Amino acid sequence: MQEGERERVLLAAVQAATFKPDLMTNDKLEAATKGHGALVIPVFAAANSLAEDVFCSFGGPEMHLLDRMAVVDAAAPQLPLDMVIEKAVRAAKQAGAAPENAALIVASLAYFTGSCARAGVPLGNRKLGAIARMHAGAARTSAIALVTGKFTHRIPAFPAYLAVYEHLMDKKLTKVDGAVLPPFIAGGAIYGHSALGEDFNIPELARNAARVATEAMMRSMEGAGITAYPLWPALIGATVTMELVHPDALLGEAFGKFGRVDSAYLAGKGAIEAAKLPGTVHVRGTHEEYDTAKLIGDFGLILKDIGGPSVIGSMALGEIFAGFEEAAIIGAGFSGGPVNPPLGHLEGDCVPALRLLVRHTGDVYAVADAIRDYKMQNFIDPEFALCGLNTIARKAEQVSRGRITEACILASEEIRDRAIYRRAARAIDMISSGAAPAEVARSLDDDRRAYVESRGSAILSGFTGRKISLKFTELKPHARRTDGFTARYWGFDSFVSYDITIDGTPYRLENLTAKEVPAFALEGKNRDNPDWGTALFAGAVLTQELQYVGHTILNITVPAAVAGALGMDPEKAGKEAEDGAYLTRSIPGGHEAAAEVARIAHRIKARLDEPFP
Repeated sequence: MQEGERERVLLAAVQAATFKPDLMTNDKLEAATKGHGALVIPVFAAANSLAEDVFCSFGGPEMHLLDRMAVVDAAAPQLPLDMVIEKAVRAAKQAGAAPENAALIVASLAYFTGSCARAGVPLGNRKLGAIARMHAGAARTSAIALVTGKFTHRIPAFPAYLAVYEHLMDKKLTKVDGAVLPPFIAGGAIYGHSALGEDFNIPELARNAARVATEAMMRSMEGAGITAYPLWPALIGATVTMELVHPDALLGEAFGKFGRVDSAYLAGKGAIEAAKLPGTVHVRGTHEEYDTAKLIGDFGLILKDIGGPSVIGSMALGEIFAGFEEAAIIGAGFSGGPVNPPLGHLEGDCVPALRLLVRHTGDVYAVADAIRDYKMQNFIDPEFALCGLNTIARKAEQVSRGRITEACILASEEIRDRAIYRRAARAIDMISSGAAPAEVARSLDDDRRAYVESRGSAILSGFTGRKISLKFTELKPHARRTDGFTARYWGFDSFVSYDITIDGTPYRLENLTAKEVPAFALEGKNRDNPDWGTALFAGAVLTQELQYVGHTILNITVPAAVAGALGMDPEKAGKEAEDGAYLTRSIPGGHEAAAEVARIAHRIKARLDEPFP
């Protein structure tokens, strides 16, 4: 190459690959700007709005609202929180969230920003869920409208209602029998704010109803043929209970000092006992500890008033809960790792970013460092985790800018740039030596496969406490189909085989998706071997890490960009790069994005070669 040629090709390729967020991914980002199919951008928009109100960007520290975020015991017709919620709801709706989903998103994020879930003033009774719902203009409904997030299927709240009301009619939830009470006892202070209510009936009813409701949701999930991930059954169990039980009751001294323990806490307690959730959970980045029973009980209060969010609203809330370190244990979405999910799931950094802003008094650089650190630790492929975060944060900024998206971009920008640079350098060397873009893409995919095997085995070993080593023996399309579409895009029908060693014992699994998993689930094959479930789990985790790579397609676009900068026809460069990327070619779209990137790279390089006037 002539002097400076390599640098100009590198610059052109890097600039082209990052020209717009949509060229970084096969996920349909433009649709997400209006909430279609996912609420990730409305969540970022609401988080940006809350962050700007909590840390007001003008004036002195006295301007920020952090110390005025609570739902307070006041008779005033409007609270400082009303303004904060109203603005955040508007931001979420402008980003495409329907009113009921906007209310759910904003109430959830406001809770984690510092607002309490209730006021408890009898005449001017205000609760966070109701405030958000009214500002959003969503219709009032009951918890019957709730539905779990989608875990292949989703389960509405009906089983929780059925179980609770069957137990109520059988008088199994409390030893207090309403049939024996004299008139004028129930419904007044003699009951509700006295021994019978606060010491006996309310604690029993709240805890037992939530337990029964949660168990019913979990058994229903299993009956639908899906794993009973515990978070949503617990949330629905607590919500159905708080619709039944006196929501503002404070419990007797046996449960703690006056004002410390309420009916929602006992509902949360019953729910987490049934779901076997850990007693505490911790926010990523800050390690702040939340009492899980209080958290679930408080969300029972929020959800009972929120309206009727759709399944994508439930999925968004699950991803918001992925901001906890225990996300994988509690079944809280996918964006906490270790697998990199499609970009529509990437809400999990919003709560950590908000809490980190509180800790660092609005310093986005300190927040960015903390986000980068925990992302580097929690993912099988942390480089792609940060690339994905960068892509969705940049796309969100096309709709709503603020400190949350700024911190996420700062956390990921240099990692993304390094990822592109090293791929471009490899592509220049290979193409200059006569290799085709397809060979470069194949080489990059080979590297990622080996990396996922190595780092994935280490992460799985740490998670399970077993010594696991996994090597793929086959990764190709057509596990059971024969059509041309799935022959090209292997993610829709993946033929996956691998060798795995668990604590020194070797196993070979052939055709995971079409043979091994159905045989285990339907025929009971190898269920008597306690290692076999671990072998299936490990293969599923690492296979999905490879299948979901459509969120970041640098192994296709960067070779095409370099080829375009070096003069190859952009359409040919894009097609050849996708042809070679046998793993990154998991879903459609790479060819088109790569061709556009190659065209842009060619234009940039041509201008760089022109003499300066």
